[in-house]
Amino acid sequence: MNKLEQLFNQKNNNLLTIYTTAGYPNLSDTPVILRELDKNNVDIIEVGIPYSDPLADGPTIQATSEKALANGMTLAILFEQLNTVKDEITAPIVLMGYYNQVMTFGLEKFLQNCQESGVSGLILPDMPYDIYLAQHKDVFEKYDQKVTFLITPLTTETRIKEINDATTGFVYIVSSSATTGATESNYNEEFLSKVKSLGLTKPHQIGFGISTKEDVEKGWNFANGAIIGSAFLRVLENSNGNLSESIKNYISELR
Repeated sequence: MNKLEQLFNQKNNNLLTIYTTAGYPNLSDTPVILRELDKNNVDIIEVGIPYSDPLADGPTIQATSEKALANGMTLAILFEQLNTVKDEITAPIVLMGYYNQVMTFGLEKFLQNCQESGVSGLILPDMPYDIYLAQHKDVFEKYDQKVTFLITPLTTETRIKEINDATTGFVYIVSSSATTGATESNYNEEFLSKVKSLGLTKPHQIGFGISTKEDVEKGWNFANGAIIGSAFLRVLENSNGNLSESIKNYISELR
């Protein structure tokens, strides 16, 4: 069974997902970071594929992507690194990237590499779910890759229900109409309450602007899980080379 399915069958509340940019702070750090996140019982590990023109990412993730690309990170290197740790990591690994990156690499080749390197699912914010359903669903299923779609405060109720139906991973709820990386949470509680009232049938998690234990616990009131990205990357930036201790301390604070 796909690791995401296994997780959601075993645990469906108080999930913690941590995002890290592949190839940051240094090219060889990603396997170390993945091991440490798994060791510290993070539920889902989201690995960002560095991209030169991100649409949804705020300044922190943009800066880490630029650094990772300058470090020499590529999809080929990322898959090699994932292969080195796939038998050690128990948490599901989900790749976050952009549709153009995947199509340039070759969709089927990309999905095959995902499966072979232990990836459980994908978040592609700019891949329309109707295109996925019409053109890509079969090949995603062929390689057992779950797909996550995003909803925002601008998403209509009808669309939210359609995205819930199309999602095979989890529904990614964007907490507010902003890019990632806010240092203070800015929950659109009216929107989050509306989503909660819809009774989504798929696992759903809240992201964007989440950095502290209080933010995470508030997110758990509205969804199955909370996602932290930019705040974790700032922890890596300030780790002074001691990644293991920095990651351990930060995750323990969140728990």
